[in-house]
Amino acid sequence: MTRGDRLVAYTRFSRADWAALRSNTPLTLSETDVAALRSTNEPMPLSEVAEVYLPLSRLLNLHVAAARNLGRVKDAFLGRPAGSPPYIIALAGSVAVGKSTFARVLRALMARWPDHPRVELVTTDGFLLPTKALEERGLMRRKGFPESYDLRAMVRFLADVKAGKPVVSAPVYSHLAYNIVPHERQVVKQPDVLIFEGLNVLQAKDTAPAIVSDFFDFSIYLDAEETDIEAWYIDRFVLLQQTVFQNPASYFHHYKDLEPDAARAVAHAIWRDINLVNLHENILPTRRRADIVLTKRGDHSVGDIWLRRT
Repeated sequence: MTRGDRLVAYTRFSRADWAALRSNTPLTLSETDVAALRSTNEPMPLSEVAEVYLPLSRLLNLHVAAARNLGRVKDAFLGRPAGSPPYIIALAGSVAVGKSTFARVLRALMARWPDHPRVELVTTDGFLLPTKALEERGLMRRKGFPESYDLRAMVRFLADVKAGKPVVSAPVYSHLAYNIVPHERQVVKQPDVLIFEGLNVLQAKDTAPAIVSDFFDFSIYLDAEETDIEAWYIDRFVLLQQTVFQNPASYFHHYKDLEPDAARAVAHAIWRDINLVNLHENILPTRRRADIVLTKRGDHSVGDIWLRRT
C-alpha cells in the first residue's frame, strides 16, 4: 500500500495484535479439514487459521449481524416483511497470491457460525468469455484482464443473488480445459453469505448503470510483494507442468516435456508479459478500495493487516 493509503484510510495491525482480536472464537476446523482445503503448493498450518482467519471470521460475523439489523430497521420503516438478503464478500488479489485457498478456508469457517450456516463460494473464472470468443476478439493473451469477462452476466448474477432470488446459477470454468464447461452451472440457492473471489472484482472502471462492486457488503484484498508472487507463480507452473499438464486433456499439454529450467523460463515470460501487466494496470489499483488488506510474507503466511477506518 502507498504511504498515503496507510496513514489516511487504514489502521495497521501486527499479526500478534490481530490474533488477539480472535477473543474467545472457537477453532472449528481441524488439521484434516485445512489439509483438504488448501492448494498443493499453499502451506496452511492450523496456527494461520487461528491467528488470521478466526479474527477475520469474527469481524465478518459481526458485520453480517449488523447488516441484518439495519435491514430489519429499513423493512420496518417501509412497512414491508422482514428479509435477509445475502451478505456478499469480495476477495481480490493477484494471480498466484493464494486467493483460492484463502476463500475456501474462509468459507469453511464462516459456515461454522450458527447464525449464517449457508455460505457459498463463487469465482469470477466462470464469467470469463469462452475460448472461442476470446480467440475471435484477439484476447487470449489478455485472459484475466477486465475485457476478457462477461461483465453483464457477472452483474446480473450478483444482482439476482442480492435480490434473494430462490435459485441463481453461474457458469463453471475448467482449469484443465482452460475454458468454460458447456451446459454446466453452479447453482446458488439463497445463501446467508456469498464469497465472490477473483482478480478484478473491485474494479470501478465502467460506465454501466451498475458495476460488480456495487453489490459487495465487504471487500478483502490479499496482497504480497511482487517478487514473492512471481516466485509462487513460477513454482506453481513448474508443479502443474509435472502433473496436470501431463494429462492429454490439458490445454497446456504442449508444455509436458519441458525441462525444469525451460519450464521456469516459460513461466517467467508469462508472468512478465501477462500477469504482471494485469496486476499493475487493473488489480493493484483496486487495493485502496478494499475494507481490509492482508499482506502475505515470503513463506505465504500473513504478516500485517490493514483495516479501513471508515
